[in-house]
Amino acid sequence: MKSLKIEGQKREGLGKKEAKKLREQGQVPGVLYGKDEVFHLTVPFSELRQFVYTPNVFLIDLEINGETHKAMIQDVQWHPVEEQILHIDFLKVEDDKPVKIGIPVKLVGMAKGIKAGGKLKTNMRKLRVKALAESLPDFIEIDVTKLGIGDSIKVDELKRENLEFLDNKSNLIVGVVSTRVAKSAAPLPEDEEEAEGEEAGSEGESSEQAES
Repeated sequence: MKSLKIEGQKREGLGKKEAKKLREQGQVPGVLYGKDEVFHLTVPFSELRQFVYTPNVFLIDLEINGETHKAMIQDVQWHPVEEQILHIDFLKVEDDKPVKIGIPVKLVGMAKGIKAGGKLKTNMRKLRVKALAESLPDFIEIDVTKLGIGDSIKVDELKRENLEFLDNKSNLIVGVVSTRVAKSAAPLPEDEEEAEGEEAGSEGESSEQAES
């Protein structure tokens, strides 16, 4: 997984008034949660743009007063109306301790069901996983090439080395659903074809009798 750098400062003053003043200055109050310690800090909103406006997930080299901590974003609290982050929580990453995080899903290939008139439906755009930081991928790649109409891929079908999937095993990630186009293009069952043939024959006989 890619790492990006954020420079922050240790936060001395706490409280709502101090937090409001920081936001007016373009700073975001936050907390870094570690194994045995908690850092109160501030980071510029401009530094967070590269993280909060993308579905991608990154490890962060969080530099606070010259000391670098490997971290990840745990939670972001937004203002209900304005484009403003009220508070951000970071979680310190330990090399020997697994972390839980949502990883984006990346679909590859053209499902054969789409060529038959079906539609690809994605139910999960992120998957919760558990792994050591060094084993975290940038995305979970899923090949949909073999999916026909009515086929799907569920969480329990995914296997990745050094990666544990935490979502419910029966959750459907992606599938190909039928559409009106697919239904109209589908061949009729044999018994229906025979029935139509018989009806056509009967109509022909009726026409001949009428002419005679």
